[in-house]
Amino acid sequence: MNARRIARTNVAPASRWDRETALVAQFAACVSFVAFVYYLQHGDLLLYGDAVAHINIARRVFDSRTPGLLQLGTVWLPLPHLLMIPFVLSSATWQSGIGGSIPSMIAYAMGAAGIFRLVRGAIGSESQESSARIAAWSSAIIYFANPNLIYLQSTAMTELLYMALAIWSVVYFAEFVQDRSHADKGASSSSLIKCGLCLLAACLTRYDGWLLSCAVGVAALALMLRTKANVAAMRLGLAKFLVLAAAAPVLWLAYNAIIYRNPLEFANGPYSARAIEQKTATPGYPPHPGEHNLPVAFSFFLKSGELNMAEGAGQKLWVAALLAGAVMILFRGPKLWPLLLLWLPLLFYTLSVAYSGVPIFLPVWWPFSFYNVRYGLQLVPAFAVAGGVIVYSFLGMARDKTAKAAVVLTILILLAGSYASVWWAQPICFREASINSRTRIAFEAELANNLKKLPPDSLLLMYLGDHVGALQQAGIPLRRVISEGSHRTWKRPLDPQGLWEHALADPARYVDYVVAMEDDPVARGVNRQGLSSMTVIDATGQPPATIYWSHRPVPTLQPNQN
Repeated sequence: MNARRIARTNVAPASRWDRETALVAQFAACVSFVAFVYYLQHGDLLLYGDAVAHINIARRVFDSRTPGLLQLGTVWLPLPHLLMIPFVLSSATWQSGIGGSIPSMIAYAMGAAGIFRLVRGAIGSESQESSARIAAWSSAIIYFANPNLIYLQSTAMTELLYMALAIWSVVYFAEFVQDRSHADKGASSSSLIKCGLCLLAACLTRYDGWLLSCAVGVAALALMLRTKANVAAMRLGLAKFLVLAAAAPVLWLAYNAIIYRNPLEFANGPYSARAIEQKTATPGYPPHPGEHNLPVAFSFFLKSGELNMAEGAGQKLWVAALLAGAVMILFRGPKLWPLLLLWLPLLFYTLSVAYSGVPIFLPVWWPFSFYNVRYGLQLVPAFAVAGGVIVYSFLGMARDKTAKAAVVLTILILLAGSYASVWWAQPICFREASINSRTRIAFEAELANNLKKLPPDSLLLMYLGDHVGALQQAGIPLRRVISEGSHRTWKRPLDPQGLWEHALADPARYVDYVVAMEDDPVARGVNRQGLSSMTVIDATGQPPATIYWSHRPVPTLQPNQN
């Protein structure tokens, strides 16, 4: 038996996607479906304003006054919206939010399977195969049983898709490292190309992927330079990988340069995080904690990670586990080092909070509110992997089956207690979404009720950046609305004076009704001459909205000349 195990360590695994990996995905899929049904019944799929925005960006690609891929806009990367399009073709799945949930649910199950395969593959080459499998199951359970992850995967938010792609990028990179050690050059090149494809998709999902792509690219290049064998297949695989890893950022910069005349439009344009923060900042006060302060920025992001794992004293146990797991990975040798790529969110979000106008507000620290707390979920894969490595290490020290069972039982009790505390207090991502949505949902419901009273064939002028949810609730097709996304088409992408600008200047010529919220682009830019105020919607915590009648003349039928 020992000889057989030793022999197995000298060859690359024949099949890495097996029944056990599929079983993890199936377990996660069951959890996903049950949670989705629960949150759907309670009307919680669209609590996040960003979830509403993501669904409607996908919808307006085909349902718009100027449909097409330019409706994807800038700032947010396009892949999540492209994946949602088939699921929001139906008006029912669009209005309910179901269409936006489906990609997240699939990503959730795939992320759990990726965590299992990553941990089992990274430490499974050692002699204690059963311990590696237990450790892999432990990591997978830590991941897919996380209460905050369970809620967020039922929504149209982009975090789940990115996390799945990031996990599988690390999976394939770790397998590339292992295949190199087994001298399997063909498998090594294949793993590297698959890693590149995952990185390409991750870079088109969230900007976190750009840092991950750089880190993996540098690591792959360094490993290849250290390879003594000069194999053409491996060099070709590396070249393809580097092209894939760099393609998405280059394409997105080019897209912004061509369409918006500014390659960094997503970073410094009028809808960027920096511009939004400058607009909402209070003069005389710092924009947010951590601005230009790396230690504070780091502490806020790490604390958001703790809050997504446990409540109270249990948070520090997870931080200790994260540190212990990193140390164990470092000391176990280079084959496990790819796992440390999952710690990159610590660097990315620290820099983002400090220098990119990305605030994180926590209920336990000043200013004692909820904003972007969900970013801490990006550390869940690192927590899960660290937990699995710790389980494996303790199992290795156990002398008999009873001791091993005690290790597993202890870990399960600690995990159950940690997650029970989160369920008891309600997942913090759910609380963030619920608290921040109260006034918005009430306002949009009132606005939707008034919009339903308008003639069903009327055209509207409205800014969709803030309250597109009112149209979604009212079931008004976006093609009936001239909005800020109506100013460019593929035929005239550089035309600064498009449909939007013309409608603002002369609304009576283009639309029947104008919807203006206080201080939004319509309120600031529309020519009100000739408009009649019909109704004002005023809700606590939201700027008032006014619906105007434009007095657009009804076209008359020309007499038959025959």
